[in-house]
Formats: sequence, C-alpha cells, structure tokens
Amino acid sequence: MSRRIILAGGSGFLGQLLASYLQPHGWEPVVLTRTPTPKAAFKEIAWDGRTVGDWTQSLEGAEAVINLAGRSVNCRYNAENRRAIMDSRVDSTRVLGEAIADCATPPRAWLNSSTATIYKHTFGPAHDESSTDFATALEAKDEFSVSVALAWEKAFNEAKLESTLQRAPGQPRAWTPTTRKVALRTTLVFGKVEGGVFRILRRLARFGLGGRMGSGRQFVSWIHDEDFCRAVEWVLENPDLSGPVNMAAPHPLTNAEMMQTFRRVCGIPVGLPATEWMLEVGAFVMRTETELLLKSRRVVPGKLLASGFQFRFPKLEDALRDLEQRVRAGR
Repeated sequence: MSRRIILAGGSGFLGQLLASYLQPHGWEPVVLTRTPTPKAAFKEIAWDGRTVGDWTQSLEGAEAVINLAGRSVNCRYNAENRRAIMDSRVDSTRVLGEAIADCATPPRAWLNSSTATIYKHTFGPAHDESSTDFATALEAKDEFSVSVALAWEKAFNEAKLESTLQRAPGQPRAWTPTTRKVALRTTLVFGKVEGGVFRILRRLARFGLGGRMGSGRQFVSWIHDEDFCRAVEWVLENPDLSGPVNMAAPHPLTNAEMMQTFRRVCGIPVGLPATEWMLEVGAFVMRTETELLLKSRRVVPGKLLASGFQFRFPKLEDALRDLEQRVRAGR
C-alpha cells in the first residue's frame, strides 16, 4: 500500500524530482501548487501558499509533508523580489504549521526546505549541523540571504503542532502525537534538467568560459540529484533524525577545483577566468546576483553520515560524469 506524501510547492525542479523518485518506491505524491494542470504526472491540488483552505484535507492521514515552496533566488534582489522571496517562504511555512496543528490525524513527519546559505561565509573548517555561526560577511554580500534563511527556520521552529483532542465532559483532553520536524539545509543540487545549475556550468565549460570565478577560493557545497532524493527518503524512514539536516555531499571543494572538474569531464582543457567585476556585469545582464557564486559555502552532512547514510556520488567528478552520461544519452 502506497504512503501519501504531500509536496507543497512541488511543481518545480526539486518537487518533480522527488515525486518521480518516490512514486516507484512506494509513495503516493500529492502536489500542492498555485496552478494545477489537469494532465499533470501526479495529483495536484490548488493552494495559495498563504491561507488555510480545502487543500488542508489532503494532510489528514498523510505519511509526510515536504514544503518546497519559495520564489526562486535566481533574480535581482530589488525590493519587490526581496519581498516575494521572503514572504513565499515564511508564509507557506506558517500556514502549513497551522494546517498540521488542526489535523485529527497529522502527518508523521514535516520536512521543510531551508538552505545551507544560513552558515557563515568561510574558508576554514566546514559547517555541520552543530554550527550556529550564522554571521553575515560583507565580501559575500549575503546579508539578505542569511536573513531569509533565519526567518524561514524561525517560522518553522515556532510552529506549534501539539494540538489537543476534545474529550467527553469531565474527561481530560489528550495531546495529539507531535509531528517530527526536519529542516532540509540544501546545497546546490546537480541534475540534468535544462536551466539547472549543472547545465549552466556545463555550458560555460564547453564554451571555454569555465575558469575560476572571482578568486576561485570560495568553497562550493553540492549534492547529486539522486543522492538528494535518496537522502530525503532516508530522513523520512529514520525517525531519529530531526532538526536541521545538511543536504550536501561529504566533499565540498573550491570554485576553482569545481570548474577544473567540469572542464575535465567536458574534455575542455582551458577555461577563461572571470574577475569579480566581470561577474557583476554578467549578473546584471542575466538578472541575478553574484552572491550565488562568490559566497564560500563549506558544508558537510554530519547527521546523514552519523546515521549511516551512504552516498552514491560522494565525489564531484563521479557525479558530473554520471550526469554528463545522462545528458548525452538523452535520459
């Protein structure tokens, strides 16, 4: 019998990736989306990500909920986009907490998206989940991104899920079981989907533009899309995992090393580097921000490794070669 899992904001890259992975593994994905389509591959239910509505009925008796809602950060951080980025994350988290608390039979687990950007820009030791250093860095230009991450997790942590069940007069009220909560602090997810970060960096490397970005010293944390899906399922299946969980491969590397690996996998011997001012110009033209490239994110999956999870692609070169093979095979 399949287990129902609710993917809030699940119509994007990660939602469709997870739905496609989980369905043949015994799960029944249900996607909450602002724009349901009648011919979608998975059942879709309308929600606005802000208010309680009929969609809350889908949570009753579900095995788990994964909140993936949030406006893309791949944009210019003007006032309108900043507001949309913040509100889409905080509002969806808040309303899911309200809906779960009102369930007679609440989901056993609630996994809420977060980001590894929450950790301090560093060239030193890697951050695992025990780190609470969330300071911003002027050179990383990450003040807004860190503020979003902190507000996102604050809304998640403040959700009160221990609602009470009414009993007959004179009988004490009983607490419902607490839904387990996990904040998925996700790094770059490399997958073959067009428009994803793997395809963008691959294209730069193939066009001879795959040199270091800025100093090249900044660390990049990442995870292969298959390991991302396997790690999510691992978290769902392991009730001892709760709180923040870093969704990252165990071997972060510098930007210069990453781009060198892309060039090697693509068979391109050289790649032109890009200085910071060149990246600023390129980011302006592409309507994005350099913080996505220049912040040093050195993050390791402490809880996943301690719980026994085994990565199929712990090293970047193996991950990229697998994805390159999939792209060339048209899979």
